[in-house]
Amino acid sequence: MNIIEKAGFDFGFDPGTCTDCPSHCCRGQSGRIWVNQQEILQICNSLNMNAIDFIQKHTDRTGNRLSIKERHSGHDFECVFLEGAQKKCSIYEVRPTQCRQFPFWNYFRKHKDQAIKECPGIREL
Repeated sequence: MNIIEKAGFDFGFDPGTCTDCPSHCCRGQSGRIWVNQQEILQICNSLNMNAIDFIQKHTDRTGNRLSIKERHSGHDFECVFLEGAQKKCSIYEVRPTQCRQFPFWNYFRKHKDQAIKECPGIREL
């Protein structure tokens, strides 16, 4: 088991649990997954899509920032890149930095209980 730890967090994360998890971190309450120009270009290359089409189809603008769109799925929201019955990320290899940093988000520093509810990969240290 390869547990990832990050300074300032009193828990670790086992990325091996992602394979069997139905992507709890990518669905639930509405939120924002911010993307920058470099991330958009990486995703576009992966999808063989131009940036203008990608921005129009897959992002929402809030002020001068872009975030990945969500879709309403019954009682909650999910990232537009969750696909299939297994709800796996279709852009996993080029997912935005914010996704890569999960569960080490500032919010979870003080709300470890929420991280534990959301992610089966959280490990007590």
